[in-house]
This record gives sequence, structure tokens and C-alpha cells, in this order.
Amino acid sequence: MGTEPPARARNPQGRVELTAVTVADLQAALADLDRTLTSIETVLDPAAKKAAIADLAEQAAAPDLWDDQDRAQQVTSRLSRLQSEVDRLTSLRGRVDDLAIMIEMAEEEADAAAMEDAQRELKGLGADIEALEIRTLLSGEYDQRDALVTIRSEAGGVDAADFAAMLLRMYLRWSERHGYATEVYDISYAEEAGLKSATFAIKEPFAYGLLSVEQGTHRLVRISPFDNQGRRQTSFAGVDVLPVTEDTDHIDVPEGDIRVDVFRSSGPGGQSVNTTDSAVRITHLPTGLVVSCQNEKSQLQNKAAALRVLQSRLLERARAEKDAEMRELKGDGGNSWGSQMRSYVLHPYQMVKDLRTNHEVGNPEAVFDGDLDGFIDAGVRWRRQQGER
Repeated sequence: MGTEPPARARNPQGRVELTAVTVADLQAALADLDRTLTSIETVLDPAAKKAAIADLAEQAAAPDLWDDQDRAQQVTSRLSRLQSEVDRLTSLRGRVDDLAIMIEMAEEEADAAAMEDAQRELKGLGADIEALEIRTLLSGEYDQRDALVTIRSEAGGVDAADFAAMLLRMYLRWSERHGYATEVYDISYAEEAGLKSATFAIKEPFAYGLLSVEQGTHRLVRISPFDNQGRRQTSFAGVDVLPVTEDTDHIDVPEGDIRVDVFRSSGPGGQSVNTTDSAVRITHLPTGLVVSCQNEKSQLQNKAAALRVLQSRLLERARAEKDAEMRELKGDGGNSWGSQMRSYVLHPYQMVKDLRTNHEVGNPEAVFDGDLDGFIDAGVRWRRQQGER
């Protein structure tokens, strides 16, 4: 929250006292958080969520629930997600109430150490409430979906391929930090180092809404580890983010519209997955879209996964065409989502900067290790501002 450590003063008897202004500042900051949380509760409507939880719990208790496994998974998944959201709101409300008591008791007892504890809790509580507030800004049609992410090396040769591998690790580490499940569908390795491309899913509600602001061209500036003359190299990698399709999307892919090819999985040698023609490549003939999957053990599993990726891309294609029509009707020139959106500079100085929001940090190592929340939050707020103009 940016508040300073509690000021201390000593009375003539040497007793440590808290200044009134420090207590007032912390109470004012807590009141701001209380108002923010109340606004979030108004938007997320925990009472309605509790009613939905009761209904879903009744469905989950039905003895014939698992006769239809797809429906059973939808019911249990939605029940778990709603319960998690309500628990999160309840926990934050409890922390706000407890912190008010903590500050009051610390003031009454003139306990500087307790007030410092209160300040630390205030800071942590502020970060947690801000993270939840970001969720209330995700109101797009597909924002609640899981995310399907594709990373491709672009200009820059082997450095670009290495950069693509760095970005893949960055997003997987970000997911790991938050406890989000991931599944890698396909990796195409470059000859010397790094990746030509990789496609993976992040299986978490609102993953698409959060990561959609990561879409665009990423730029890396560094001394190339692949240049024996130690020259500075600029390389580029592209990130595409799509919503994962659901049964309600009705994306029909007739068998006659696709060509299915099988091939031997690529990757580091010695893996058992490389010994059979289990990898699948699907070409959607009407559009020319090509997707592949080689992560699963069997050809059938890879085909099913590749079809899910194809459906997501067809869904995004339909959404993009609809958006283009709307922009044309409104005379909107559009925006530059596909253009360069972030720079990672490792030489001659250290900085990562988002070119849309101007959010920047001076620790690229932390960013590459998955510390992306500041950039994602700034991107979500920026996108909301663009939509309100």
C-alpha cells in the first residue's frame, strides 16, 4: 500500500507510543480496501454463487451423475470453481474485519510491533484484493475459458528459437507459481537450439482472459550466446492466445473437411515416444489451418487433442471475422494487438517494458522465471480503458 513503517515516539517514562497519524493512515488505507472489496462483492454476487453451489451440489449427489461423464465433469468442475470463488471472497472479508481489530488493539496497547504486523498484513491484503479486482474486469465473451497458447520463433535465427523456449518456460513457470494445470500439446524443436513453435493449454478459469493480453510480438535484446564474436542480437517471438472450446460452441469439423497425417514424434533422442508413428497433423482443407499434436502416447489421443486445438483456432477465426465486421460498421481502424508489445533488454542495461501500458521492471531474470502478474494486471486494465474510449 506504500505506507511507511509506524512512527514511534517515547514519552518521558521511555514508553514506546504510536503517533495518531500512523494509526489514522493505516485505518484510512484499510477503509479504501474495504470499499474496493465491497465493490468486488457487488460484481461477483456471492449470494447468487452460493445458490448456484447448492443446486450443483444437489446435481453432484445424484447417483446416476457419472452415467454421462462429460456432464459429470462439467458439474463437478463448475461446483469446484464457484466454491473456490466464494471461499476466496469469504477469506478476504474475514481478513479485512480481523485487520480492523488488529489495528484497534495495537493502538489501545501502544504496541509498535503489533502495528508493524498490521502494516505487513495490510500490504498483503491489498495485493490479494487487487488480484481479485482484476477478475472483475474480465467480462469478455470467452474470458472465463481455459487458454490455448502458441509460441513461435520469428526473426532472429537461432536466438529467436532460443527466445521462444525462454518464453515457453516463462509461461509454464507463471502457471506453476499459481498452481494452474498445464498440458503441452506440441513442440517443434529447432535444429541448433530452442524451439520453432510450441502449443500448450493452461487449464484454469479465466486463464484466457488474463493471458489474452500477452498476445503479440515479444522482442529480446542481448549479447548472443550463439555468436562467437559476442555481438548484440535482437530477436523476436510471437505469442498467440486462444480460448479453449467448450461443448456449447458448436464448432463443427466434418471429417471430409480435414486431412489427417501421422508421423513420428520429434524431440530429444532416446524417448519412447519417438519410436512409433503416434504424432498427428490435421489440415483443415477449407481454411488451410494446420495443427499437430505429439504429446500423447497414442495416435487416437493425439488426434483428439489436435482436433481441440483446431476447434479453438476456428472459434477464434470466427470471432475475429465478427470483430472485423463490427469495426468496419463502426469505422474503427482497430488496434495493434498483433504488433510488438513487449521488450526484454538484457544488454546494455536490464529492463522489461510493455510498450502499450508502459509497465516496466528492472529484473528480467524474475520475469523469465514467471513473475508476470504486474504485466498481466496492467494489460487487463489497459484493455479495459481502450474498450471504454
